[in-house]
Amino acid sequence: MVKSDSKLRLPTSDELPDSDGLPVDNELHTLVTNLLGLILGFLWGQRFDWFFGVNMGIYHTTGINPRVPIVPDGFLSLGVERIRANQLRKSYVVWEENDIIPIFILEIVSQTPGGEYDDKLSIYSKLGVLYYVIYNPDFWRRDQQETFEVYRLVNSRYQRQIGEPFWMPEIGLGIGRGIGSHRGLQREWLYWFDERGNRILTPEELLARYQEQFGELPEND
Repeated sequence: MVKSDSKLRLPTSDELPDSDGLPVDNELHTLVTNLLGLILGFLWGQRFDWFFGVNMGIYHTTGINPRVPIVPDGFLSLGVERIRANQLRKSYVVWEENDIIPIFILEIVSQTPGGEYDDKLSIYSKLGVLYYVIYNPDFWRRDQQETFEVYRLVNSRYQRQIGEPFWMPEIGLGIGRGIGSHRGLQREWLYWFDERGNRILTPEELLARYQEQFGELPEND
């Protein structure tokens, strides 16, 4: 199939920065999203039709300039190659991913307001992201919002959803909060859940259960 002239003029991933160059607001942003990605990597380890990005630029053609990315804290795409040509992605360039947009995007609210409830809501709805989750554990009173909010795109507009954990049938997972320990820190985290509302254990928790049952792991020869 011959590409359109407009697509031929679009830059490649090698020509684009991998993010917007702005640092994340605090450590929680990367810990929460990396934990979700870690669980997926274990749960879907035998699948190669998905990609989970953390603080990575998404380049798309629904904004004012395709060279200006939107950089969510985390996102999930389905139906794409987990690893493309044996190379890691520098960024997520929609026109290089068969025009597959992320199905799930997570934003964690910062001390400095980042437009999660207005500007980004508009950007992601225009992009066509089906599920948009806002996690605001620290500043929800300031913003007059709730700690955890899930939005689903209905007729090109986001509608707030109820229920937690919230089941997403198109993904085959639910999303919600739970108390647990990650990297030695006991606190509330975001987790994936199954259809019955059971929290999916992290690799750390599975390892701890194994050690409780069988003792220390066998040493490698």
